[in-house]
Amino acid sequence: MSRGRAEGGQNKRLIISILVLVIICGGLYVYSRRSGSIALEYGSKSFRKFSSYLGSDEDVDESSSLLGEDGDVGFIPKSFPVCDDRHSELIPCLDRNLIYQMRLKLDLSVMEHYERHCPLPERRYNCLIPPPPGYKIPIKWPKSRDEVWKANIPHTHLATEKSDQNWMVVKSEKIVFPGGGTHFHYGAGKYIASIANMLNFPNDNINNGGKIRTVLDVGCGVASFGAYLLSSNVIAMSLAPNDVHQNQIQFALERGIPAYLGVLGTKRLPYPSRSFELAHCSRCRIDWLQRDGILLLELDRLLRPGGYFVYSSPEAYAQDEEDLRIWREMSALVERMCWKIAAKRNQTVIWVKPLTNDCYSERQPGTQPPVCKSIDDPDAVWDVNMEACITPYSEQNHRARGSGLAPWPARLTAPPPRLAEFGYSNDVFEKDTEVWQQRVEDYWNLLRPKIESNTLRNLMDMNANIGSFTAALKDKDVWVMNVVPEEGPNKLKIIYDRGLIGTVHNWCEAFSTYPRTYDLLHAWTVFSDIERKRCSAVDLLIEMDRILRPKGFVIIRDKRRVVEFVKTYLKALHWEVVATAEAAQDSEKGEDETVVIIQKKMWRTSESVRDSE
Repeated sequence: MSRGRAEGGQNKRLIISILVLVIICGGLYVYSRRSGSIALEYGSKSFRKFSSYLGSDEDVDESSSLLGEDGDVGFIPKSFPVCDDRHSELIPCLDRNLIYQMRLKLDLSVMEHYERHCPLPERRYNCLIPPPPGYKIPIKWPKSRDEVWKANIPHTHLATEKSDQNWMVVKSEKIVFPGGGTHFHYGAGKYIASIANMLNFPNDNINNGGKIRTVLDVGCGVASFGAYLLSSNVIAMSLAPNDVHQNQIQFALERGIPAYLGVLGTKRLPYPSRSFELAHCSRCRIDWLQRDGILLLELDRLLRPGGYFVYSSPEAYAQDEEDLRIWREMSALVERMCWKIAAKRNQTVIWVKPLTNDCYSERQPGTQPPVCKSIDDPDAVWDVNMEACITPYSEQNHRARGSGLAPWPARLTAPPPRLAEFGYSNDVFEKDTEVWQQRVEDYWNLLRPKIESNTLRNLMDMNANIGSFTAALKDKDVWVMNVVPEEGPNKLKIIYDRGLIGTVHNWCEAFSTYPRTYDLLHAWTVFSDIERKRCSAVDLLIEMDRILRPKGFVIIRDKRRVVEFVKTYLKALHWEVVATAEAAQDSEKGEDETVVIIQKKMWRTSESVRDSE
């Protein structure tokens, strides 16, 4: 009998415990529903709201949209939750904490952990990222090339770590950039002139009469090399991972220098073949011999006919046994790739790529690395694995013995040879250039009451097509990150052929940059594309807020009902309308468009206000 009573007591306590747990969980659920404090719920609601608002003719396939089950279609938040201070520099698809939490099995030896790994929708931080304590409006270009506010990027470890290399110096409230680097202690300007001198370019000018325009700087540090190229009308895509030297790219963008977070790991870089006239690596700590030279072969894919690879590293000059071994093996590899030494002096060697395919066909059978198969698309780059093979030229490039591009700046408006690959005529190209010239003039007229000549520096065209928006800005002291969709033909190669830079991206995911890095975002039909892809428009708005600087601008050019939808979220985002205008009918899209220009307000958390006072 005593045993039965004991069991009854245990069962009673178990039932009570379960009831208490249910009550607590229910209370937490009700609280979260009322307070709106759970950031993740906004993304789950946004697609249904957006699709319903736009009057979509198709039913939403919820199983394929990766959305939540909540059906509150009419919900529009008065405010979005604010991320805590730990996420003030969040890069969602390059978040190593997320990688650790997801327990992804990544090969650290090939840098997989520095590649993009995006959170699933249910794991996104759908909250607004606050500026750090004491944040100030960034210093304007060109002064920003040499100094930034320390409060905006409160990381001074690189100044200590690289103190002997003149990267950066902390001076009171600012961080100053003397222009030094690991292999150019006396300044990037002199180093760049020495490279031009080694190649016998006229007047030691690296642009070589406009023949050198686009450069890839691998392992760029704080991008001083790219910064000093700009005065020669040369634009560099400065590339570095979010690695142990954190904040390198953040410093570059804060300075107003084109830069992108990326790594030579297992995936192709997000640039089409034959994009750059010159690639540069100054002590970039890359093992070029790994995996049958696959990383050098990726550079080979990206270089134009006759393109250069500038390599400044101990292997090029040191005499110890290990450096000599690496030099011998690397020299043998590039010789099999048909590269030739163009110049070698002091700490630097410069190789040049062949102009035609002749050398590849003249190699002995079985020579490694092989030539890529004809079925391989050298311009497919979104989540595409690198291949350890040589990318041959097209027949057109082979016959032309070069890229056939006009020198800069003529190439900006001259129809490029690869235009025909998209079925575009020269007339279509010229008309597109003309149309966007007028549109950009209209934008600036609308912006004029709010901006001065140096207000804007870092711009992004979120749907760049063939780059005519950027071409229309040729007389402005700005640079533009041109973004093209990951799907369909890669029009980014036309953009690079025009002497501009950009990347491939899918706006259903976060962009590879730090928060607060762009002054202006241009979104032409981007939200209509998001609707078509069945992704969350509100997630996109939050992502745009993440990468936009306080007091920065957004230009949305889209269907009227899309623009009206976006306006319903402005208060929650701390954005405000600057101007609205009706646009002429777009013959390509077949529907009238509306233009709205929005400005992001400067706002702070109570914590950052207290710390900045």
